[in-house]
Amino acid sequence: MKCNVCGQDCPDLQPGETFCGECGDPASEHVTSSPSLERRETVQPPEPNRRDMLLRRGTYSAEISRKNPACLVFLVDQSGSMDEPIAGGTGEKKKQVVADALNRLLYNAILRCAREDGVRPYFSVGVWSYGGKDQVQPVFGAELLSISDIAENPKRTEKRRRRVPDGAGGVYEEEFELPIWFDPVAQGVTPMKAAFKAVVAPLRDWLSQHSDSFPPIVINLTDGAYTDASPAPVVSELMQMGTSDGNVLVFNCHISKQGGGTTSFPNDGQAAGLEGLARELHEMSSPLPDLLRSQAQAKGYQVGEGARGYAFNADLVTMIDFLDIGTRAIQDRMEIA
Repeated sequence: MKCNVCGQDCPDLQPGETFCGECGDPASEHVTSSPSLERRETVQPPEPNRRDMLLRRGTYSAEISRKNPACLVFLVDQSGSMDEPIAGGTGEKKKQVVADALNRLLYNAILRCAREDGVRPYFSVGVWSYGGKDQVQPVFGAELLSISDIAENPKRTEKRRRRVPDGAGGVYEEEFELPIWFDPVAQGVTPMKAAFKAVVAPLRDWLSQHSDSFPPIVINLTDGAYTDASPAPVVSELMQMGTSDGNVLVFNCHISKQGGGTTSFPNDGQAAGLEGLARELHEMSSPLPDLLRSQAQAKGYQVGEGARGYAFNADLVTMIDFLDIGTRAIQDRMEIA
């Protein structure tokens, strides 16, 4: 397939992609081929810079409505090491903390979408678990479901406690019933590349139907090294997909069992000391659009220019903040009526 802007072959360009992978120009009028197109000279910057260029072309400002819903995708590591305690001294296992955080996030998203006429389909949501014997599974059976359908089909409810304002400047704890969609599991290996690969086709289909929506956000929650091949080429493919509002955003939260320094939303300079998997996950994370940078700054994070959606050595608090920042911005963009 040729780009009608630069004339270069762009073999990975597919329906639903907004930007040419070669020149980075908008591809809304891409044609299948045109031998007469005049080729122009382009200078290709290194891959990370080209990825940043693609991101900056998006405005990430689309209102989220029933006509133009958002899309949230979660990839959840359920390998054997998720049975270890999470950093922070709580004693809770990583698998349980992640499951609780994800169930609460889904529940809060449902509450934000609830109106007098029911839960409106402002989101499509997909959750894939990966672990066991090289298994990648869509948690809901279907790959992407409307938040309206998710609201109607929890597995069960469980009693939880939460802190709420008392109206006089203090807080108190109350018990509530939390719907459960996602269970804590930890076994086997870490097929991370296969997990990223599993979401490519569903997102292409979604993008072909929602070309003007806020672009999908993919959040990967993991605590260890992948056991298959590097996910980087697949992540690059995802980052070149998008809507008229911007490219798909890929964020990675690297959960730890060790106490110590946490690195949250680093730019390239701040990540210079990261090595191995940490460095690779940073490179596989999208730069934060201004909208999400503001969300991180509002939570007290020092987020500089070029910050990426990556957290290293995340403890319980950091992981919960990471999920909130990664999803809050689009929830705040829902239509009011």
